[in-house]
Amino acid sequence: MQQLTAKERMKIPRNPMVEQDPNRRNKNFEEVNQGYTAQMAQEEAMRCLACPKPSCVEGCPVHIQIKDFIMQIAEGDFLGAVHTIKQDNALPAICGRVCPQEEQCEQVCVVGKRGEPVAIGNLERFVADYEREMNKVEIPKTAPLNGKKVAIAGSGPAGLSCAKDLAGMGYDVTVFEALHQLGGVLVYGIPEFRLPKSIVAKEIDGLKQMGVKFVTDTIIGRISTIDELMEEEGYDSVFLGVGAGLPWFLGLPGENLIGVYSANDFLTRVNLMKAYKFPSEDTPVLEVKGKNVAVFGGGNTAMDSVRTALRLGAKNAYIIYRRSEVEMPARIEEVKHAKEEGVQFLLLTNPIKFNGDEEDWLHSVTLQKMELGEPDDSGRRRPIPVEGSEYDLDIDISIIAIGNGSNPLISQTTPDLETSKRGTIVVNEETMETSKKGVFAGGDIVTGGATVILAMGAGRKAAEAMHKYMSTKA
Repeated sequence: MQQLTAKERMKIPRNPMVEQDPNRRNKNFEEVNQGYTAQMAQEEAMRCLACPKPSCVEGCPVHIQIKDFIMQIAEGDFLGAVHTIKQDNALPAICGRVCPQEEQCEQVCVVGKRGEPVAIGNLERFVADYEREMNKVEIPKTAPLNGKKVAIAGSGPAGLSCAKDLAGMGYDVTVFEALHQLGGVLVYGIPEFRLPKSIVAKEIDGLKQMGVKFVTDTIIGRISTIDELMEEEGYDSVFLGVGAGLPWFLGLPGENLIGVYSANDFLTRVNLMKAYKFPSEDTPVLEVKGKNVAVFGGGNTAMDSVRTALRLGAKNAYIIYRRSEVEMPARIEEVKHAKEEGVQFLLLTNPIKFNGDEEDWLHSVTLQKMELGEPDDSGRRRPIPVEGSEYDLDIDISIIAIGNGSNPLISQTTPDLETSKRGTIVVNEETMETSKKGVFAGGDIVTGGATVILAMGAGRKAAEAMHKYMSTKA
């Protein structure tokens, strides 16, 4: 490893991610970010100052030993680097692609105080991809089976993380997934161009090789209740990682017109059921090619939806958001990519009603200009309508991407499970244990819509607490 002073390291420019050309990628579903070469990764790793007390580790929800793995990359030990990551993160190839590093580990990077932070997420992705592409993926060792069974509801990031840790401790783990394909939000919610489904499948294959069993097409709360899992099927503990899949709507006139989708429905049809290949695949979406599509919202799901609409051939693809770009919760990279691909942003703009024809097909939306007032409870400036600013915008398809709530199926069939006013499951934040003995929960079903890495952190925390619970259980 080349010896450089801290001053010399600070002068090394950040390596940008290699990307598909915007005018090409907005017509295909291939991955946008192409990854680092080995040389780029080592050059980027050389920017790290190897701080004695690395603040980046505290900025990571699962506390990856970031300094250690980056030093290993700088020395060319790529497999050692990914093994270091996997001590704390079961899904590095996924997190390196979709986690908001700019708000977590990279935000507190010391290098970033005088320039651009070290590209921690890009480096995490590089070593995870290197391990897979070199066919060097090692299956973690597991303790001998201890005779106790665990049921996990949901195969998203929280469930997968919890399953990995418990399987490693010697538990007989079964993951139940409501849909026909494993991966939860990683598969149905995140488009192929951001997260290839083959990568999710590879991570799940690793868990299968650890002994984790997976059962699809099984809705916990309907096919089996939690009580039935524990009292009749012999599970010693249950983890609920079912996500937040109940879409929210705007509550506006005309929202039931033909052509109005929830982002959840739209993305699930395209991502999971391959609607972009219709009719060779069974599930369609309305014809998007040549149409005007408006997406309402400013988060990552809104960006995923509008960028998907472009790839399906939309004539005009709009993001309509009631605040300014500063208040947008979407990742900076996602907004940048959307703009490059041709998405039109109508900011400080709010819908009032959807308008349809005599056959109830959507043909336009009435919009109103907004201005920002004082901050509200979220800390963001409150949007205030501008009187007399209403106008109509011609659209054929509307996609509502303002968030999701909790599916009530489990709480409806488990009356002794405490839930909040929002319908989320109430847990002890230190242990992730619910009000029902032996039942733990984590991820979006607890927090509401959040990030992949936060869900994984919850899954890991729950696994540790479940182990302690089952170890002391008579």
